[in-house]
Amino acid sequence: MPNAKNRKLNRLKGYDYSQNGWYFVTICTKDREYFFGEIINGEIRLSKIGKTAQKFWREITAHFPDVKLDEFIIMPNHIHGIIIIENPTVGNKNFCSLRKVAWQTKWARSLSSVIRGFKIGVKKWCCENNHEYFVWQKSFYDHIIRNEKSLNKIRNYIYYNPARWELDRNNPENLLM
Repeated sequence: MPNAKNRKLNRLKGYDYSQNGWYFVTICTKDREYFFGEIINGEIRLSKIGKTAQKFWREITAHFPDVKLDEFIIMPNHIHGIIIIENPTVGNKNFCSLRKVAWQTKWARSLSSVIRGFKIGVKKWCCENNHEYFVWQKSFYDHIIRNEKSLNKIRNYIYYNPARWELDRNNPENLLM
């Protein structure tokens, strides 16, 4: 196991993930285990854990007022979603009055803190409901959405993901090929 100094960083170096923007994220279960449900005839059938993950995903905006959600899908072993950070203090020139808010925004409102809060919520629910075996993969994948063409391509990818499950790289059956 690599130590902290040699650990590969998953985020774009030098990019401030608390700034306003649109982000595509993928969050996986450890070892791609099917915890969230199964694909039947191109549609996801959510398990209890999957329904809980879906509920908690939709509740992100209640915990992070500067965050909006766009398209998302719960798959058998991963979640794809678009997260929008809209912080009204970004670009405000009155720095003195915003010192505390700026610190909170930078760290408490970053993309990583949103994902961390979501993952903790699902894991806590699992532990409280006899699903202690549920485990997330460390970290998450992100892509900064920079234009409308990319946004539409990602929305399309998310929407049609269950129909393409047999080809999905997160489908463990494809690892055997």
